[in-house]
Amino acid sequence: MIEKLALVPSKPGVYIFKGAKEDVLYVGKAKNLCSRLRSYFQKSAALDARKSSLVKNIRDFSYVITNNELEALVLEANLIKQYKPRFNIILRDDKNYPYLKLTVNEEWPRLEVVRRIKKDGALYFGPYVPARGMWEAVAFIRRNFPVRPCKYSLDKHMRPCIQRQMGKCPAPCNGLIGKKEYMRIVEDVRLFLQGEKKELLDELEKRMERFSEELRFEDAAKIRDSINNLRHIWESQKVIAPELGDIDVIGFYGEGKETVFKIFFIRNGVMIGTKDFHLKDTVGITTGELFHNFIEQFYAKEIIPPDEIVLRQRPDEVKTLAAWLKKKKGENLKIITRPKGKKLEILRMADENAMTTFKSRGETDIREILEALKKRLALRVVPQSIGAIDVSTISGSESAGAFVCWAEGGFKKDMYRHMKIRTVKGMDDYSMIEEITGRVIKNLGEKLPSLVIIDGGRGQLEAAKKAFDESGVKSAEIISIAKKPDRAFALSLDKPVDLEDKTPSSLLLKKIRDEAHRFAVSFHRKLRDKRLMESPLKKIPGIGEKRRLALLRHFGSIEGIRRAGIDDIAGIKGFNRKTAEKLLAELGREQ
Repeated sequence: MIEKLALVPSKPGVYIFKGAKEDVLYVGKAKNLCSRLRSYFQKSAALDARKSSLVKNIRDFSYVITNNELEALVLEANLIKQYKPRFNIILRDDKNYPYLKLTVNEEWPRLEVVRRIKKDGALYFGPYVPARGMWEAVAFIRRNFPVRPCKYSLDKHMRPCIQRQMGKCPAPCNGLIGKKEYMRIVEDVRLFLQGEKKELLDELEKRMERFSEELRFEDAAKIRDSINNLRHIWESQKVIAPELGDIDVIGFYGEGKETVFKIFFIRNGVMIGTKDFHLKDTVGITTGELFHNFIEQFYAKEIIPPDEIVLRQRPDEVKTLAAWLKKKKGENLKIITRPKGKKLEILRMADENAMTTFKSRGETDIREILEALKKRLALRVVPQSIGAIDVSTISGSESAGAFVCWAEGGFKKDMYRHMKIRTVKGMDDYSMIEEITGRVIKNLGEKLPSLVIIDGGRGQLEAAKKAFDESGVKSAEIISIAKKPDRAFALSLDKPVDLEDKTPSSLLLKKIRDEAHRFAVSFHRKLRDKRLMESPLKKIPGIGEKRRLALLRHFGSIEGIRRAGIDDIAGIKGFNRKTAEKLLAELGREQ
């Protein structure tokens, strides 16, 4: 390698260290590749324990020359994401966060959820972490400012879909709303998502007064309801400070070999989400380097940087970071390391939250949480593993059940089970719970967790008890958790236990219950989608998957297709009159 080192140029770039099996150990960048690489291998070099361990494992290296430090930073971030080298600080969260996209670049704009950011002229709002706040915003917009959710080309009129019947789309596809009126709704959506409260309310109040003067009292009443709904949702939002605009505040706490970063996402002065990152094996790494690596990897995601990033510690190579983020954003951006006033107050809050998150991850804390559960639920023993059972059905169709398992601080995916309901017809939730519980007991045997959660109330708990009694299993205990409000029912307690207190034990129980619900719903959807695709449409020659999906999206169901006219079907992209006639003839024979 000494001979190879002599050939390294004194230029900016990225270097890659490799191990004995050609595995990538570390990816780094440098303003001067020659100088940086020599610093690792010089005998006189004073290396910390981490770098010393790295050097001992290096068997080869390669490098890529770049035009400048900025290009090196971008390449480094991409290579770290690709190889995940074990000597680099790695953010284990590789998901892209959801955004709301308002397609103002289209003739008839629509609102959709995306995880990819494009420079396409559309407006993007987010990120929403967790996604619950985003779905609440979407639901609110659908009720009060409905814009079309579909991706159809509106070149010609077509029959309105079920969204129109549900009042969630004004049906521009059928000419039921004019362009001017539709764009007014789109503007309302934009103002709402951008937090322009006064402007939106003023516009709505003017519109309500005009409708009243024109004796359009029904339309005026709708606007009045929207105004009241807006005021209610804004009152419920966690407003930090309207004057802050769009900022990310990064909290930090480190102890021993581990570190926690906590990000507050503030948009238009409103807290729209938080996210924490737990990094291990960070001993020997300076705080400046930690912050640099964290910012580099986090904002390398599909994410739009805010106007300001507030943090306590100045990251290494902060000017290069700021230049990269500015280029990524397409606008000016500041990295603030000495905040004052409200920003300093929020940063202290983020640091405190990072510390709380750090402390809550220890084994001791988990043990304390489990002991608290034993006491609160009057259990016989401290549960070392917790399972959860849920069922999912719509009108008794494709009913399915699911089981998940939590132990040792995390979910055990190898213990997950999902199954179709076999013996129950129609909407009999109690019998479904009894069937799934009995099958889970039989399937897991001795691996059954010491505590099993049933999604539901006292009735579901009694149904599960029936299955336990019939099986003769007494090693596990059961509880149920009902929603709205969240409360737990235990066989040993006369009254339910309140789980709305946000204590660690309550949050753990609800987390496990919600995971069972998610798993059950996802399996149910797969069954339902499979049934739809295996519908009578599949038996009709010439109707492939794309055509089947187009029909079902447009008409909602097989019955909707049967009720449609030939012209309605022929108007869908990929169809003509002959195909429509053949389709309806075949469906008629299926009845």
